[in-house]
Amino acid sequence: MLAPTMTINHLLSMHCTPQKGAEARLSVNACETFLELLPDWKLDAEQLAISKDYRFADFHHCMAFVNALAWIAHREDHHPDLEVGYGHCRVRWNTHDVGGLSINDFICAAKIEALIHNSDNGEPQRIMPTPK
Repeated sequence: MLAPTMTINHLLSMHCTPQKGAEARLSVNACETFLELLPDWKLDAEQLAISKDYRFADFHHCMAFVNALAWIAHREDHHPDLEVGYGHCRVRWNTHDVGGLSINDFICAAKIEALIHNSDNGEPQRIMPTPK
C-alpha cells in the first residue's frame, strides 16, 4: 500500500472500506508519506487528523465545493468534519473507529483535491473555481 512509487492517482483509484481497531491506524511515518501527495494538507498536533483550509471568492463557490465534497463523502461512506463560512471551508479527516488516521482519510483527501485539480493528463487543470 505504501510503495515508494505511490501517486495521488493510486489514492484516487481506491475506495473506502470499513476500518476498525488500532491495527487499521496508520503510523505517523505512513501519514507523512501520504501527505507528500496532498499539497497543503497538514497533520494535526496530536497526529490524529489531517486538515486543509480552502478559500473561495464567495459563498456560492464555497457551497458548490461543500456540496461536491458531501457527495464524495456519501459515496465513500466516510465523512469529514467541516467548518464552513463565507468564502472558506476547513476540511478535517480522521477515522474514529481506529482512533486516528486510516487509509480512508487519505483516499478522501485525494478525491477532494481532484475537485480542484484534475491531474489525469499529469498537469493540474481547474475543474472548480480557483481557491483564493
